[in-house]
Amino acid sequence: MSLTPEEMQARLDRVREIQASFSPEQVVRGVTRLFDLVPAEEPDEFTFPAFNKPTRQRIFGGQVIAQAMVAAARTVDPAKAAHSLHAYFLRGGDEAKPLHFRVHRDFDGRSFANRRVVVRQDGKVIFNLTASFHAPEPGATHQVPMPDVMPPEECAEFVEGVAADPNVSDAQLDRMARLRPFEIRSFRPPSTEKGTTHYQWYRLAAPIGDDPLLHRAFLAYVSDMGLLSSSLLPHGFTWSTPGLFSTSLDHAMWFHADIRLDDWFVYVMDSDWTGGSRGINRGLIYRRDGTLIASAVQEGLIRVTPPAPGA
Repeated sequence: MSLTPEEMQARLDRVREIQASFSPEQVVRGVTRLFDLVPAEEPDEFTFPAFNKPTRQRIFGGQVIAQAMVAAARTVDPAKAAHSLHAYFLRGGDEAKPLHFRVHRDFDGRSFANRRVVVRQDGKVIFNLTASFHAPEPGATHQVPMPDVMPPEECAEFVEGVAADPNVSDAQLDRMARLRPFEIRSFRPPSTEKGTTHYQWYRLAAPIGDDPLLHRAFLAYVSDMGLLSSSLLPHGFTWSTPGLFSTSLDHAMWFHADIRLDDWFVYVMDSDWTGGSRGINRGLIYRRDGTLIASAVQEGLIRVTPPAPGA
């Protein structure tokens, strides 16, 4: 089943209408407020209040990754920047309930510091993160070159792909049409190709200032966008495929350099393997000039419920 050109245009018109009711500055400020964690009564503990108007059933994974990293950074010498994080999603979070962050100071050395963050909701652990911080120092340098990718100006707007998907309901489209904190331009291989490589260009929709930690927090936030779909591509699945349930199980990320996210950067993603209802997803994040600034790996759960007989 596919949409007619008239149906497609009608959906795009609705998307534009919804987007016009939100300013980019408003949306970016909303994400920035995610990192305004409130110190709790006990040392090294922070809270984040429930959303006044929840927009989704489950908390977006990139949100809690970035929030936990920021909580850890609040307890580390600012001269040391986050260089890696490893996280496990244990339970789905609920936007309608507050979050509690407990930071454990596992190590403080001259060059490195290490922190563990336990995130709870309703007294239950929903997420664990370990982060390492490193003071800048010189050393040998190399990187893999950026692949040959189309520039953002030649890629489709993310929302165009969503509007063209007949499996996306009008209600889902309305929710996803709300402006995101990033401008997103996407490339996915044609459905006739079974490759796993795809990429998305991102650029902040509004300025966030000069704080390097805030830019890394936004980068951690965006690192969970689209990565899991890499292991779906070889099987012809998308997140909207009927009967498909997919969710992140863990997430690892390494920061190689500082970046300003108000310039275009590209997230190149692929998958090595799927099996046993799980899939591995890898991502490399480059500045537009080809500098590799971050790497990510994520394992996801992929379950497909066969359609009922006669359906």
